[in-house]
Amino acid sequence: MLLIVIAIVAVALIFDIINGFHDAANSVATIVSTRVLSPRLAVLWAAFFNFIAMFVFAPKVADTVSKIVIIDSSNSVFIYVVLSGLLGAIVWDLITWWLGLPTSSSHALIGGLTGAGLMYKGPGIIRWGKIIQTSAFIPLAPLIGFAIAFVFMVAVYWMFRKWRPRRVDGFFRKGQLVSAALYSLGHGGNDAQKTMGVIVALLVAAGMRNPDRHLSMFAPDTLWIILSCQLAMAVGTAFGGWRIVKTMGMKLTHLKPVHGFCAETAGAFTIFFATSLGIPISTTHTIAGSIIGVGSVKNMTNINWKTAFNIVYAWVLTIPASAIVGAFCFFIIRLISPNF
Repeated sequence: MLLIVIAIVAVALIFDIINGFHDAANSVATIVSTRVLSPRLAVLWAAFFNFIAMFVFAPKVADTVSKIVIIDSSNSVFIYVVLSGLLGAIVWDLITWWLGLPTSSSHALIGGLTGAGLMYKGPGIIRWGKIIQTSAFIPLAPLIGFAIAFVFMVAVYWMFRKWRPRRVDGFFRKGQLVSAALYSLGHGGNDAQKTMGVIVALLVAAGMRNPDRHLSMFAPDTLWIILSCQLAMAVGTAFGGWRIVKTMGMKLTHLKPVHGFCAETAGAFTIFFATSLGIPISTTHTIAGSIIGVGSVKNMTNINWKTAFNIVYAWVLTIPASAIVGAFCFFIIRLISPNF
């Protein structure tokens, strides 16, 4: 049992690395497309702030994710539900990375766990309230990001209307270092906690952890969970998913440093808000909505709506598609495992 648990923890950390790799575009697309930083420096900048998010945010999102599926600690087979959910999310993330689609690793994980749970014991094992809460933020996160970015952009246009374009460009090039750091901090705070939640659920299912205990940096038995997940996220971000960087930073709309600053700041505020509520949102959805928000201030025709609609299709498909993959993975494990 111990070896199997260790192996599944390793798979969870691999998912975390892929999450960071897949979602690196969220943090660096605007700062790369505006040429404020080179791609390599941009991902290292983002990775650093991904990691230090552990010192800023309480692990409320991890608590939510650990309770998506009702944990059945009476049956050791339940650990394979966790494994299947992770595999469902990993497969979907890799497919969408290959296609260059900025989908949500968060929703892929939730979909994978839901599909595996349904295959294990049916609808009764799913906490549908958590699913509904998370699903509500599929449209809400990008809309909030859009609205804040739109307001920021209008305010900036008014405040800096008397400045020369070259001076504005220089000012916001420096400002983007701050806005990208804030966004990366939010990304690391929300997304790394999802893997923490999975590991907690796994340990509870294996009888190795009390379900009533909460994650804390000051508890030796949980510090390793927080540290390893934040580090894995940072490593994944440092590798960067360049296909999605191109989609997010260059295909949605033409960006200048001032646009990048407003989009990243709006996205960061949205993620900070959701993380404080313990809601696992899609950082991908959020930054996409923010980018569209800044692009729409000048002219709605600045937006590449074909690319935007392709992204929306991928968003809608993520939870059901990863659920199908997660259910299929559990079905295969049940066929080949001697424990069933």
